[in-house]
Amino acid sequence: MSTTSTGTTTSTGTTTSTGTMTGAPATAGAEAAADAVEALLTAVREGRAGLVPGLLAALGPAERRSCVPALKELRRVNRGEWSKPVNRRMEALLVAGAGCHPGPAGAAAWIGSRDFDGRSWARHPALAAVVEAQPEEWQTEVVGRLAAKRGSGFNWDLFPLIERVVRRTGCAVPASDDFVAEWLRSGAGREDGRRGSATTLLERLRADTFTPVLLPRVFELDDVAWSLDAGVDPRPGDSWPAAIAGLAEDGPVGRPELIDLCLGRLVRGGRTADQRAFLVVLTALAPTPQEYTARVRDLMALLDGLAAVAGHAQQVLAGLDEAGLIEPEVVVEASAVVLFRAEKKLVRAQLAWLEQAARSSPERSGPVALAAAEAFGHPDSALQERALNLVARRLKTAGEAVLPELRLAAEALNPVHHARAGALFGAVLGGSGEDDTAWDELLPPVPEPVPLGEPFATPAEVAEELAVLLAAGRPGVAVFERVLDGLVRHAHRDRPALAAALEPVLRAHPWQNVGRWQDCGPADALYLAAVVAGQADPHRLGHVFRKKGRHPLRGEDDTVYGTVLAARISEAAERIATDPVPLLLATPTDATGAIAATALVGRIAAYEAAGTAAAPADLNAALLRVAPTGDPEVMAAADRLASPAGRWLAAWLRGGGLPAQPSERVLFAPAPASLGALRYWDRWWEDLKRLAVAQPGSGGPAGPAGERLGPDFRALLEGTEPSVARVRKLDEWLWEPTEHWAAMLPHHREELAARWLDRFADSADRERRGVARMLVVLAEAGGPAGLALHLALAYCLGARFPEDRTAAVDALLVLAARGDLDGALLGRELGELVTLGTVKPNRLAHALGTAADTGAYATVWSVLVPALPALLGGEALRGTADVLAVATDAARRSGARGPVEEVTVTAARPGAARLVKEARALRDVLAGA
Repeated sequence: MSTTSTGTTTSTGTTTSTGTMTGAPATAGAEAAADAVEALLTAVREGRAGLVPGLLAALGPAERRSCVPALKELRRVNRGEWSKPVNRRMEALLVAGAGCHPGPAGAAAWIGSRDFDGRSWARHPALAAVVEAQPEEWQTEVVGRLAAKRGSGFNWDLFPLIERVVRRTGCAVPASDDFVAEWLRSGAGREDGRRGSATTLLERLRADTFTPVLLPRVFELDDVAWSLDAGVDPRPGDSWPAAIAGLAEDGPVGRPELIDLCLGRLVRGGRTADQRAFLVVLTALAPTPQEYTARVRDLMALLDGLAAVAGHAQQVLAGLDEAGLIEPEVVVEASAVVLFRAEKKLVRAQLAWLEQAARSSPERSGPVALAAAEAFGHPDSALQERALNLVARRLKTAGEAVLPELRLAAEALNPVHHARAGALFGAVLGGSGEDDTAWDELLPPVPEPVPLGEPFATPAEVAEELAVLLAAGRPGVAVFERVLDGLVRHAHRDRPALAAALEPVLRAHPWQNVGRWQDCGPADALYLAAVVAGQADPHRLGHVFRKKGRHPLRGEDDTVYGTVLAARISEAAERIATDPVPLLLATPTDATGAIAATALVGRIAAYEAAGTAAAPADLNAALLRVAPTGDPEVMAAADRLASPAGRWLAAWLRGGGLPAQPSERVLFAPAPASLGALRYWDRWWEDLKRLAVAQPGSGGPAGPAGERLGPDFRALLEGTEPSVARVRKLDEWLWEPTEHWAAMLPHHREELAARWLDRFADSADRERRGVARMLVVLAEAGGPAGLALHLALAYCLGARFPEDRTAAVDALLVLAARGDLDGALLGRELGELVTLGTVKPNRLAHALGTAADTGAYATVWSVLVPALPALLGGEALRGTADVLAVATDAARRSGARGPVEEVTVTAARPGAARLVKEARALRDVLAGA
């Protein structure tokens, strides 16, 4: 190294103020580069995304690459946080990382990372500026990779960036599902994404180079109903159906292709909302009779689809048949499909089509009569009668050749029609005149509790089952409880070995200590695993929605059940960190959540032998789960326990455990708080009249030393009384009951039903879906089945959605099989709910008809007898005749006899209304006629 004679050199390669150095320019350049790198990282840390493109421009490829490790570390540290500074920092991180990755694969992986999903960071103009500063080949490869990546959320934040690059470079238009779906949602490139665009959707589609590629793909997508249905503006051509119809005339996609695409999409089936949306598109296309005639086979395929779609195809086919544009055999082929459907409207329309076909062409009377006879096996007795009437009118023209087949088909008729059909067809129906009322009641076998299984023997088994739990959408009680117990057991035996086994699971499912907005649930066993592995500190409180001092398992609006679960998991975590226990007391012995008394006695004895004190939450949960017993050996073993927990258990068992609470029926009908118009989501309860159950609540029996259940567990048993405050609370967070909630009180289904009754009622009077599945869980649980459980069952038998009514039927049959069903109580509650307008008779007829079809005729009749006075005592409601038809069949099959006053009065009315005819049929059956 050389210097001038007047300068000196320091050991770091710098010079004094009086000297120069030949390496100084290189050093100065390095320092400048280091300063530029630090400026970029500082801008990222400060969340100043707008500065990033300019700072990146000052960096060379090497400097950009050198930033990547620091950017990855910043991403890791800020992952999962929700504060405003972190949001700005992540936005800047996204932009900086996109510019610092030299290869398109790395840049695409960075931009498309899950860490940057869902918060609109990708829409920042700085990201587009950084991408557009790269070579065109780099840009097209990046957006190609991003377009193939699955989007997330309602709006795909990467779409504007991809669209912008594709339109500017002219590269191939991506045709991935997510890109097509976002193009559809965006209104074909309307930049503002809102109403009021200067051009209509039809005009944009005509001009858009994406249309020929993406529009055909729209017909292949799922879950697009909202986008197709959304009217952008009330102007003509500004909704998707109208715009597609306009394109069919002079657009880049031809009319025949669009009709074929739409029909093909409807034939493929899919979500109900999608089917309805594409039906609207087909209606807007308005194919001519000639166009439909060329596609008859597609129309025939639609007859087996969604009711609305099948109805449209049926109407079109009937019109084509009347115009003579299709073969006469089509009506017979269509009848073979439609007459077996459950939708009465479709069956009636098909019978009308058959009638019209025979009337216009009498020579078709034979095939028409045989086709109509397909409806003889329909579950609805009134439709059977309608089909029988049609056949009777056409029998003379059809001739005797059809009689053998009609006699065979008539065997499927409801026995109330046998006499008339036998007279028409010249045969004795119903077992050659023998009595067909003898019927053995068929009920499902009584379900037996499923044992939980042996504890996991190795840490590897615990880790494997934890992975299963985290991957499951709804992990069962057994999976969760065994994992919880396994984590505790093996942390006590060999915590390092367990931590090593859990490492791959925690790498795939890292615990993120972020603010909670969901109730504590089974997946939060992950927190306990993170504590075992040293990745979470059970004694450190965190920030929950920017509020300090909250436990990471507890949110602001947790249910009492989530709070109990959080108490159990957090207590187990603290014990693992400070004083590990050999096992959990509250682990059930079967999948209902129950603990056999002998098992709990043995666990506490093991605690005493090891000198371990029971944890409060664990003991509370175990006491609520322990099964009552009168076994003297078990009681004697409990009396020998010496610890406070053992003495409390012995006293708990001697006293019979938690006492059952009485239920009182009350009417909840709040007065309106104002005279203003109501909206569904605002004070909806002011229009509500609902039967509810009041229970006094219980804190549980005290232990011998005055021990009481902890406040989290007492909250499970608080009194329940309908109130505005209670229903208002229900809408704050729409938590639904789960099997894990039921497993907290496995011997107290009546108490659970009372506290969940609002949710069960929602299935009928607010038409919500899904909660009725929990009725089966309660039916299989222990404890008395009183007013609350029967009222919950009554609500769900009148639920809006068929799957909920089916779940209620399953619960009804389980209760009946176990001898726990009070038919008179259920029938009275059904009658009250019908009177209130909560349960609609047509829904009730469907549910009880389904139960009767399983062979439980006596059970169905026992429920209907006390319900009939309310059904027939006032104004006749739609579907009441259907209920009477079910009652008639149930009474006949079960051999019921004895008059019902309201039935007799209704049967005596003049006229031939269906309700009167069904009442007469039931009256005759009850009279033994």
